[in-house]
Amino acid sequence: MATFGNLSDRLAETFKSLRTKGKLSASDVDGTVREIRRALLDADVSLDVVKEFTAHVRERALGDEVNKALNPAQQVVQIVNEELVRILGGEQRRLQFAKNPPTVIMLAGLQGAGKTTLAGKLAKWLAKEGHTPLLVAADLQRPNAVNQLQVVGGQAGVPVFAPEPGNGSGDPVKVAKDAVKHAERALHDVVIIDTAGRLGVDAELMKQASNIRKATNPDEVLFVIDAMIGQDAVNTAKAFQEGVDFTGVVLTKLDGDARGGAALSVASVTGRPIIFASTGEGLDDFEPFHPDRMASRILDLGDILTLIEQAQSAFDEEEAMKVAEKFATDTFTLNDFLGQMQQLRGAGSIKKMLGMLPGAGGMKQQLENFDEREIVRTEAIIQSMTPAERENTKLLNGSRRLRIAKGSGMTVTDVNQLVARFEQAAKMMKTVARGGVPQIPGMGPLPGGGSHGGGKRQGGKGKKSNSSRSGNPAKRAAENAAIASGATPGAAPAPTGSGFGLGGGGAKAAPSEEELAALQKMLRR
Repeated sequence: MATFGNLSDRLAETFKSLRTKGKLSASDVDGTVREIRRALLDADVSLDVVKEFTAHVRERALGDEVNKALNPAQQVVQIVNEELVRILGGEQRRLQFAKNPPTVIMLAGLQGAGKTTLAGKLAKWLAKEGHTPLLVAADLQRPNAVNQLQVVGGQAGVPVFAPEPGNGSGDPVKVAKDAVKHAERALHDVVIIDTAGRLGVDAELMKQASNIRKATNPDEVLFVIDAMIGQDAVNTAKAFQEGVDFTGVVLTKLDGDARGGAALSVASVTGRPIIFASTGEGLDDFEPFHPDRMASRILDLGDILTLIEQAQSAFDEEEAMKVAEKFATDTFTLNDFLGQMQQLRGAGSIKKMLGMLPGAGGMKQQLENFDEREIVRTEAIIQSMTPAERENTKLLNGSRRLRIAKGSGMTVTDVNQLVARFEQAAKMMKTVARGGVPQIPGMGPLPGGGSHGGGKRQGGKGKKSNSSRSGNPAKRAAENAAIASGATPGAAPAPTGSGFGLGGGGAKAAPSEEELAALQKMLRR
């Protein structure tokens, strides 16, 4: 996550020095804690929170749980992870709904924190959860605030209650009270009240927010805070807690490039849980806040659970079964490929999803260079084909490929590369679906995978020569040495890198029989 990128890098660098140590001394722990303190302070975390955090980490790191651990470095990372979860609020807190609808949710915060946009995001999320939300335009102070909420409500597909034009006219308290009555009549089970903000905390802002709270008796008062405003976030949160009080916090602009550590302080300083987080400008860039998952992201341990949830919400299980069947029967076409890519786009930003993988911090350069428009270009090429060409790529001769390239605004080389990648992927998945082991480009044949059209036998009777026949004495000696060691004479060295352009790191072990069986079972579900 961009907001905590610098903090993640600093912590990763700190833990790297511990990996070579079999046992941690008191000086090692003190040095590590000192670096963690500096990283948190540089990230704008509140000084009081930093002191408490590092004290807990030091006490636990010097305790028996690390001294008796087989891997002290991993144990320290685990301690830091648990302490991060603690200052982020511990367990996830969900919205509290009223026993008798409608549930009233009031949004409060400073101007510019993103309350109006967040109201639309929250409404859309609630609608997906099966609720019938109503947005209320009670920000009658800021110019065009009412109009903005109406636009956002239209994009989210949620009705907006806006009896007053705003721009300085109208009574926001009366609008909020009337909205609750309207929701009861129109059978809306959730009311989201967008209130006015100010550029800074003042008595008039607090009085108006307090009056709206008294008039509507909301079930939830969510304090919306900009994760990029630095240390002032803590002071603002304290002022709102004293003036209006709130039941939960929503963090916005977590995709920004600010240090963002103040967001880590809010839950600890106010004692109120963070309930939601806004991670982008789109209405779908919104998610419930999980302290444990956020801590894992900060420590570059990944967030697999959120990744799975996003994938499950975007991919149709019935469609996935059909695709698996097509792989097994060799009927997978470019039409199916196009459908899969469109579902992938529907899951959200691919770059963000890749960033949720463990160790993604070490692939920052690759992620920054990743162009999500490549999927759009691929779609353009496929959509420039006729239905018959999508069903059977063997029809694609030179003139057809030239026509497709012109129609999609791409080159013939791009079309050729797409077709080659598609045919290669379809062949690999067909092999897996039928229980075989695919030969991945750049990795050579996997052990136990059979020949699958491998090399030809040498010698007329299939016998293997026991010595080199080269006329060059030096070459003959080298080849004889290779034969003695069990290698094939003249064979290229086994590739050590990945076929996906992500670098080497030594040969990987072949998949186990259990892993292959699990993959085959998943494809045939």
